[in-house]
Amino acid sequence: MKKRGVGLGVSFYGTGYGNGFPDVSNAEVQLLEGGKVGIFVGATEVGQGAKTAMIQIGAEALNMDHKDIVLVSEDTSQMMDSGTAAATRQTYNTGNAVKIACENFNKRLFDLAKVELGLNSTAGLVAQDGDIYLGIFPQKRISYKDLSEKYKDDIIRVVGSFTAQTVKMDDETGQGAPYWPYTFNACMVLVEVDTNTGRVELLKAAFAQDVGRAVNPSLVKGQMDGGFAMSLGYTLFEDLALENGVMKNRKFSKYLLPTSMDMIDVENIIIEDPESTAPYGAKGIGEPVTIPIGPAILNAIYDASGVRIFNLPVTPEKLMKALRESEESEAI
Repeated sequence: MKKRGVGLGVSFYGTGYGNGFPDVSNAEVQLLEGGKVGIFVGATEVGQGAKTAMIQIGAEALNMDHKDIVLVSEDTSQMMDSGTAAATRQTYNTGNAVKIACENFNKRLFDLAKVELGLNSTAGLVAQDGDIYLGIFPQKRISYKDLSEKYKDDIIRVVGSFTAQTVKMDDETGQGAPYWPYTFNACMVLVEVDTNTGRVELLKAAFAQDVGRAVNPSLVKGQMDGGFAMSLGYTLFEDLALENGVMKNRKFSKYLLPTSMDMIDVENIIIEDPESTAPYGAKGIGEPVTIPIGPAILNAIYDASGVRIFNLPVTPEKLMKALRESEESEAI
């Protein structure tokens, strides 16, 4: 018999290292030949879209086209430390460092433009599309390209640094503010449980994720789909079958992973509530998107079958055993 059930899972997640641990990111911005701008940052790309996000944050801060920005990353000989690509911290932490570095870069170029334009102040100067001009008299302008040629013998490079605000929890009371910011999400799924085989099939799903501000909505939805697929795997498929510390399923022929045939089209809902301390309000969502899906599926299985599973993954064999035990318990 096939039975359907609905389940909901919700979570909140504190990003960054947390608990008072120094969480520092650095970025450097340099004027390159031809007037392009280089952003040097150690934001490692592991599929979360860090490289795209850093370019977009830089383009916004510099008020210039992303095509005129050259991102250099993952080379410790060319840049300072930006911290690990972990703890869902790169968009918030390193994004802030990039924004600060770009703002410092603008100030540096304004100082140079003041000299070259014969001005008595940097007040009223505007940076836009690779030009610096006086807002009240736009004809008074100089391009980044011209500045790069005039200062070709100098390296115009500035640094931006950001440290996240965390508080070590009190050892006695356990109280404190260990993380900032927090992100929130909720997932609802509809499943169909075959009580004759123990097979669980996902039919529909909706997933809402607080992102602060979506720097790149397409990448955000991609992360949400990826987090959903990962959670689907460890909830229903991926079983190491540990026995006395030995993995029985140590080959992909036995360790099952979800494929595209097992995924469904998820209704992804991006919730934007800009975080005041974040770069243009953006929060990281790398790890949070994996959290609520498993609980939602487990709750849906319970709603459909009346059986509560506490150990993952919910293999057909495990679910059938739980169903038999439930029937035997009710028969007593």
